[in-house]
Amino acid sequence: MKTLLKASLLMLLVLPFSAARADEADYTKAKEVFEAAGESSHYFGKSYGYALFPTVGKGGIGIGGARGKGRVYEQGRYIGDTTLTQLSIGLQLGGQAYSEIIFFEDKRALDEFTGGNFEFAAQASATAITASVSGTASTTGTSAGASGGQRDATTVAPSFYKGMAVFTVAKGGLMYEATVGGQKFSYKPR
Repeated sequence: MKTLLKASLLMLLVLPFSAARADEADYTKAKEVFEAAGESSHYFGKSYGYALFPTVGKGGIGIGGARGKGRVYEQGRYIGDTTLTQLSIGLQLGGQAYSEIIFFEDKRALDEFTGGNFEFAAQASATAITASVSGTASTTGTSAGASGGQRDATTVAPSFYKGMAVFTVAKGGLMYEATVGGQKFSYKPR
């Protein structure tokens, strides 16, 4: 138990900083995973735009947090940067990293996201893309193990909710939780 506690504390300190160092190759690789993953691949052709977070670091012991840096694309063109911040409260222990993509159904949804500080309420959910392991994700809690192969990822088809569809894929780590929280996003034009 002491080892798990120490590892969790280390993940809380390290993951948010590793998420801040995404380079062009990280964005390319994350996009390829989502393009190859079943139903999420169809959203690239039918969405007005998307926000892509190559790595979101998450950790918690009772109180948890997550942070990731991303880019926003409008009709395939990179238009600005975004930051995801999440705070959660409840039963949780561990740390993990995952990738996230938010598809915007139309210009209105993109404008709402980029219009300032945007926030997903606690009841908004994401479809977890899994590769050889089970995983679930939502802004009310996430549980996932290390991904055994992102190239083999598959999804089920969610529908747009208020003009947005969200997918995540686990990259590594282990986190147990039953929490309440929400995701907040900031946007800075390019």
